[in-house]
Amino acid sequence: MKKTIITVVGKDTVGIIAKVCTFLAENNVNILDISQTIVDGFFNMMMVTDASASTKEFGELSAELKALGEVIGVVINCQHEDIFNKMHRI
Repeated sequence: MKKTIITVVGKDTVGIIAKVCTFLAENNVNILDISQTIVDGFFNMMMVTDASASTKEFGELSAELKALGEVIGVVINCQHEDIFNKMHRI
């Protein structure tokens, strides 16, 4: 399993979750866990996903998600789980 951490941050608008989840489904990326909040009009979502069934390489998925974020007005970042864990260790 290739776990990837995806974060989505930006001003809340209609359709953010739908557009991100549609992209993931179209690329055979399974959402294992998801959390989202809206604080004072700002949207924040974190997902743990499994990209092992995707035919695209991690870099390509990451670049396409970043481009999608620019279109819908949010910042989308992807990281391999092991890198995310190492960056956020106390």
